Amino acid sequence: MPETHPSDDATENGDEPDDGQLPRETVERAERLTRLAREAVDDDEADAYREERSELLADHEFRARVREEDTGETLVLHPDEWVEDGMIRTERIEDTDRAVEVSLSGPGDPDEWESVEEHNRDIAARVRSAHGEVHGDNAAAFADFMGNHYARPVESATGGEVEEFLSEYFPRNAWPTEEQRAVVEESIDLVFEVADE
Repeated sequence: MPETHPSDDATENGDEPDDGQLPRETVERAERLTRLAREAVDDDEADAYREERSELLADHEFRARVREEDTGETLVLHPDEWVEDGMIRTERIEDTDRAVEVSLSGPGDPDEWESVEEHNRDIAARVRSAHGEVHGDNAAAFADFMGNHYARPVESATGGEVEEFLSEYFPRNAWPTEEQRAVVEESIDLVFEVADE
């Protein structure tokens, strides 16, 4: 199943979109809770994060699982209705786009994820402050991409990773407006400029 996320129907206040997909804010919070659980120092702390994630997703009648593969781990969020007796029943899946998959693995050090996340969000906030909301939104999407997929600072992105963001992640996972799409390459240039300041 390809990595997929909600569309523009996700609302600003986190309400469930009309198409039955998870709101952006819910996906991001579920991902953060998953990473916190993985990094927790003891089992009780990890269980508390997972329980909070379950309660968050239950509000939207979704649930989470982490799929382990040779290439790493992937967080999978999918509707409750797909599950019977603890197993996903393929005959119950009418629209695979409702599921959300987020890679939890990357070549960066996962122990450094929180500091990388803080750094990348600071860069995005500086882009927003200096160049406006549209570039700021694009910079935030790029920050999410580099933090979540590679656990590395935005300015360390290679040409191939920028191309992956522009051609794959941004159109499918960033919920861009037409205005964002029109300037996204300029936004990435601004990210590098701000990071070099």
